[in-house]
Amino acid sequence: QVQLVESGGGLVQAGGSLRLSCAASGRTFSRYVMAWHRQAPGKERELVAHITSGGSTNYADSVKGRFTISRDNAKNTVYLQMSSLKPEDTAVYYCAARDIIKSTYDYWGQGTQVTVSS
Repeated sequence: QVQLVESGGGLVQAGGSLRLSCAASGRTFSRYVMAWHRQAPGKERELVAHITSGGSTNYADSVKGRFTISRDNAKNTVYLQMSSLKPEDTAVYYCAARDIIKSTYDYWGQGTQVTVSS
């Protein structure tokens, strides 16, 4: 079992920055693919970015060039650095983990609210 706890959300003005953190515990963190998803009111949850155990990353088109996902395996932590934030980035952001051999995310955090004011 993997426990995930997000932090770092809050209220920020458009154009500003935030860094989200996700602390993992329970099993071998380094073997997991880690991801950030988000869900805005009235919308489906969407994948924002993921990072493999080897450090390869992928981003949704809507955040490319503005968001950066990274991980520190020594600290069992994954980060999402968000810059040039837009009101449409407002959502609950969720950290998720999956084993490298699986295609679906098995473990989820409780979510952290990010609100971008115009």
